[in-house]
Amino acid sequence: MANVLNSLFGGGKVADPVKAQAGDSDFADFAGAPEPAPVSLNPPPANPLTGATGLPAQTARPYTKWYNVHERHSLADFKAEGLIMLAMSVVLVFHLIGSRMNRKKAKKWIAANAAPLTSEFASVGFTGIPTIVATKSDDGLTQTVAESNLRTSENILTERSLFEFATYATGRANVAFVDVKLVLAKRFNPLTVFAESVLGFFFDSIPQPVDVCEATLYPFDGKEALTVPRLPGSDSRPTKSSYDSFVWALVHKESMKQVRDERYDVSLTFTKDHPSLPSWLTVMSESAEITNLLLTPELVEAAKLAGDHFQYLIVTDQPREKPETIEETVPRKRIYLKYTLPSDNNYKSLVPIFRQFLTIVDLLAQSAHFRAEVLRKVKAVREEAIKQIKKVEEDEKNEERLVERERAKKAKRDAELKALDAKAQKKYLEKEREKELRKSTRKTTTRG
Repeated sequence: MANVLNSLFGGGKVADPVKAQAGDSDFADFAGAPEPAPVSLNPPPANPLTGATGLPAQTARPYTKWYNVHERHSLADFKAEGLIMLAMSVVLVFHLIGSRMNRKKAKKWIAANAAPLTSEFASVGFTGIPTIVATKSDDGLTQTVAESNLRTSENILTERSLFEFATYATGRANVAFVDVKLVLAKRFNPLTVFAESVLGFFFDSIPQPVDVCEATLYPFDGKEALTVPRLPGSDSRPTKSSYDSFVWALVHKESMKQVRDERYDVSLTFTKDHPSLPSWLTVMSESAEITNLLLTPELVEAAKLAGDHFQYLIVTDQPREKPETIEETVPRKRIYLKYTLPSDNNYKSLVPIFRQFLTIVDLLAQSAHFRAEVLRKVKAVREEAIKQIKKVEEDEKNEERLVERERAKKAKRDAELKALDAKAQKKYLEKEREKELRKSTRKTTTRG
């Protein structure tokens, strides 16, 4: 009982420290360890070589050329970039100068021709009649519109591209409208101009780069009621703006071959010199009577004054391209004018021919009604062209019928062959081969 109590309450003999140490072998390494010394709060002095942290001290960044671009590189390293910048600058300068020159030339043209346009037409340009003049009437409206158009002459020309400008005019007796187009040289692109000049020198099919004015007049030809609404109470009698159909042209001889090759309508005419014309001008007409009517002294004088800038004045009812269908042979009357622009922008010699172009429709509506014999000759040429078109269309239809017949025949043969068995198909093919052989033999005998 005593031993039990001693074991419970710690009584009994004191344990031997040596035996305890021997019995607790896991902590033998730490049994004789000395007590740790207190850490001093004052840091040791820093080593000048290693620093306070004990690591090697960082020195200042050594001097390099990285921060001095002028020492690492020279202008010789940027030769390619310099050449590219120089080429871009040259192209930009030529572009700006060339586009400015084209705009200046177009403005000079409209400044010189605004007077005949505004005096002949009530509305010039694509903006229509200004609101400020819309309240006028009768002669006051006409005068006010002309003055307004003349004041804004530079604005009535539209820039479609850097080398193409256009204007439009309407509001005149006998004329539905007029389209004028200026096609200028591509001065903003010297390489293109140079290439076109070289190619045009060696090939006639490639024109030389020149500044050209192309004007097209569309006559009413008695169809005013289809386009112009009549006001209540106005005169309902039909106007006499129609004239007979024909083709007539006044052409510079240097442009004659090109005009005949490029235009189908002019190819219907014959060429004949006229005693009132200079040696470098000629007439292309379907009848001498038509020439006697249209070749007025005013027109001859205007053409002479235009000189080598003048190319052609064409009155036609046929298309520019050769018609391929019957619908394209329907007469559509047009008047064309083409001339080159002077390099010095002096249009004094070209305004008269432009004015003749605008007013020749009055002569046509008044006097272009010829004898039946003249019209019979003119009509015969057009009927011959229609016959050729009909013949071509009939040949094409016959060819289509032949192809359709062959297709139906082949479909029938394939159906018959498909319905037979193998033995019958072989027999059918042999008969077909013999038939083809007899046909080829017959053809050979006939040729011999």
